Amino acid sequence: MYIIQCYAPINNSNDDIKDQFYERMQSIIKHCPRKNLTILMGDINAKVGIDNTGYEDIMGRHELGERSENGGRFVNLCAWNKLVIGGTIFPRKRIIKATWISSDHITENQIDHICIN
Repeated sequence: MYIIQCYAPINNSNDDIKDQFYERMQSIIKHCPRKNLTILMGDINAKVGIDNTGYEDIMGRHELGERSENGGRFVNLCAWNKLVIGGTIFPRKRIIKATWISSDHITENQIDHICIN
């Protein structure tokens, strides 16, 4: 079993920093044999959204909001490595989905994720 815990750059970080992070994540994941259980989890800072068109095999439609730029990067990483984004598969109450809530309690996002192969 391989467990990868990470903290991703925020959405408005420099593109070079985000590219380096996702390249590093890919280099780590590729060393995990596909026959073994791999779990990727952490503060991904990525909204994957509810539109799973083209990604039906790795994500469901039970998420909050629309996909962010980081969400696109994260979904592509998961698709490339056949990692299922767990929090999107089953319907749950909105309050349970939110992993980040603004200080004024108006904005809720689901930016922390757990994925499994």
